[in-house]
Amino acid sequence: MNSMHKVPFERHEIVRVGLIGVGGRGVSQMGELLACEGVEIAALADMQPEAVARAAARVHAAGQAPPTTFSGDAAWRHLLETPLDIVYIATPWDTHTPYAVAAMQAGKHVALEVPAAVTLDECWQLVETSEQTRRHCVMLENCCYDYWEMLVKRMAFAGLLGELIHAECAYIHDLRAMLLSDQSEGLWRRQPHIDRNGNLYPTHGLGPVAQCLRIGDGDAFDYLVSMSSRAVGLSAYRDRTVAAASPKRQEQYQCGDMNVSLLRTKQGKTIVLQHDVVTPRPYERSLLLAGTQGTFRDYPPRLFLDSVASHEMWLPLDNYRADWEDPLWTHVGELARKRGGHGGMDFVMNYRLMQTMQEGLPPDMDVYDAADWSAPGPLSDQSVAQRSAAVDFPDFRRV
Repeated sequence: MNSMHKVPFERHEIVRVGLIGVGGRGVSQMGELLACEGVEIAALADMQPEAVARAAARVHAAGQAPPTTFSGDAAWRHLLETPLDIVYIATPWDTHTPYAVAAMQAGKHVALEVPAAVTLDECWQLVETSEQTRRHCVMLENCCYDYWEMLVKRMAFAGLLGELIHAECAYIHDLRAMLLSDQSEGLWRRQPHIDRNGNLYPTHGLGPVAQCLRIGDGDAFDYLVSMSSRAVGLSAYRDRTVAAASPKRQEQYQCGDMNVSLLRTKQGKTIVLQHDVVTPRPYERSLLLAGTQGTFRDYPPRLFLDSVASHEMWLPLDNYRADWEDPLWTHVGELARKRGGHGGMDFVMNYRLMQTMQEGLPPDMDVYDAADWSAPGPLSDQSVAQRSAAVDFPDFRRV
């Protein structure tokens, strides 16, 4: 095994990017890249010719040369034959790994949307292909670049919270209307609710927590147990909003409305990980980090420090922002907020990835992170099917 951990990119004065998938998410990522200096959108591919044409026009309107474009079923394969430094993949989940593997085999670095993989076999394919080809595979986990996640990571690394012992995180997002839509993600994202029962989308909550707990850099996931509630929310919403004659009325959803998974690390830290996209409640990722000297809790963000706070009273964070704001947000936060992609974290993520390629640095997130953070999806399926039996995490780093 020849690890890709902390392997730097080769330096690129200009980063040539190709995008596979230029629907809503692909175009959004492209917009962030167009705002980064030293980035050329060199090629676009999508099954839909109209989507490619719209995206190409936007690139040209931004002052860049017209990109090479491909459309149709084989568009993504043709894109991989063009000279590119990195390929962005923003397509349905089940295509992420096949496209990423092919891109790395074609000599390109890869940045792919979340989750990177939907099976354990796919996780291993990504790891082994990255190692064999010496190409990086970076999962585009934008939540790792949100303002508060980056701030609390600096606090945690500096020891402000003491020794971390417990974390909580989630993806709570009411997606019922989107799941039942007849366009965009509604065309494919409902199918996992029919086929699976577990945590379908673990990375948004887990990624930032894994970084704070130094998973892959001193600690590792050990095992997971998972439990799902009944599956009633999506079908109830469908029956209220979808015509009785629609084929959707015959669908049987298996995935429980709320999935709760418990993860334990090799060093004995515990993590609560939740997933719920079909009940009516506000969006949150439920970030909590608890240590021997303090606790951080988000939504809303607040802090408790044993040496400062009064009993059972949270501290406001305004007095801590100046000292603990991440330098990336200090440097590009104003531009990021103006751009607005998920509160600015999309731009910060893309800016940072392009910076690592231009300066010849290792990526912040490597293929082992992509595998580790995606694996709770299939692992939770296994545990739920076995009455919440414990299932071991694969050792993707082989350490």
